[in-house]
Amino acid sequence: QVQLVESGGGMVQAGDSLRLSCACSGRIFSNYAMGWFRQAPGKEREFLGVISRDSAITYYPDSVKGRFTISRENDKNTAYLQMNNLKPEDTAVYYCAAAYYWPDRSDYPENYDYWGQGTEVTVSS
Repeated sequence: QVQLVESGGGMVQAGDSLRLSCACSGRIFSNYAMGWFRQAPGKEREFLGVISRDSAITYYPDSVKGRFTISRENDKNTAYLQMNNLKPEDTAVYYCAAAYYWPDRSDYPENYDYWGQGTEVTVSS
C-alpha cells in the first residue's frame, strides 16, 4: 500500500502563489509516476499534470500550462505542485495520485493506483 498525504492548501488572494506538497509512505516513492488533480464543488475531477518517476517527463493540460509546475524529490518521498497567479476559479480540493505504470491517458483518474485525501485551496478575488 501507498499512503499519500497532501498539505499546503489554504486561503489566498487572486494573484498569489501556493505550493502544495504530497508526502508518500509505504512503498518506494521513486517507483511511481505522480499526478495532480483537483475537484471543485459540483464539477468532475480535473487533471492538472503528471511527472515521471525520475522527473524526466512532465505533462500538463493547456488549462494550467505555464502557471502550474509539478516537481518531486525522491530522496524526500515528496511531490509538489507549484501554482502561480492563482485565480478564483482555481478554488477546489487538490489531490495527488500515484501510478506504478506511466498512464497512457494521464488525465484519466482511473489510471492511478493510489490517492491522497486532498487539500483545500480557496482563492478570493
